Amino acid sequence: MSISYGDKLFYRLNALVLTCISITCLLPLLHIIALSLSEQHAIMSGTVTFWPKGISFESYRMLLYGTNVVRAFLNSIQITLIGVALSIVFTILAAYPLSRKVMAGRRFFTLAIIFTMLFNGGLIPAFLIVKSLGLLDSYGAIWLPALISTFNMLVMRNFFENLPSELEEAARMDGCGEWRYLTRIVLPLSLPMLATIALFYAVTYWNSFFSLLIYVQDIDKYNLAVLVQQMIQSQSVLQEMNNLRPGEQIMATPEGIKASGIMVMIIPMLAVYPFVQKYFIKGVMIGAIKG
Repeated sequence: MSISYGDKLFYRLNALVLTCISITCLLPLLHIIALSLSEQHAIMSGTVTFWPKGISFESYRMLLYGTNVVRAFLNSIQITLIGVALSIVFTILAAYPLSRKVMAGRRFFTLAIIFTMLFNGGLIPAFLIVKSLGLLDSYGAIWLPALISTFNMLVMRNFFENLPSELEEAARMDGCGEWRYLTRIVLPLSLPMLATIALFYAVTYWNSFFSLLIYVQDIDKYNLAVLVQQMIQSQSVLQEMNNLRPGEQIMATPEGIKASGIMVMIIPMLAVYPFVQKYFIKGVMIGAIKG
């Protein structure tokens, strides 16, 4: 089938618009990379744009030795790995029963859960609940409120609903119970969707910021998001590092060190995404075929 001139023009305009949007998203990242790798005098002169001037890793060295970035990085990994594991397990336990037509009241429970996407109790009641559970100053205060995302649960429920009924009939004939059917048949077929949901949860936990500031007071438990935010707000980063490492000549600027902190924060997610990209669109689209 031949493509009309109007269709060709439409596709080219779409490509042009999407290219411009992609460039506007990419340029700030390139600027941050250039700042983190540029020499001190180039950063101070304000001549660094989208390409580093005079390659230098001094900002990363000072970030490593002058801040708690290693501890914050390990804290972020702990929050993310445990949080994703807990959220995936409990999301499956919520989505699978709601996908079963034999469950009594599943429409009521589904609507009740969707209601939480529109209204919630607010910050103060949430803080009081976390405090009453004794979770203040612990990562439990981060994991519990974000344990199940309503959107992710609905995507997973829809995916389970769309599985062929013949699979369940064959499994029942072979004597499968609910748990065995879920673990041996449903979950292996759901790997693209599970990878997508895991990525959603991983980004959420990795970027945890506001909840950590509210519920956690111990600075040794801060993650990268809070550390980088404090570095960006602070106007005396370089002076503090001079106090930590007396007698050494500091060859990095606060702007370079802050840019290095931002890069350390975003590189892990950029590194993980290519491995789950092939599951990303497939998982979301399969789980959203029908409501």
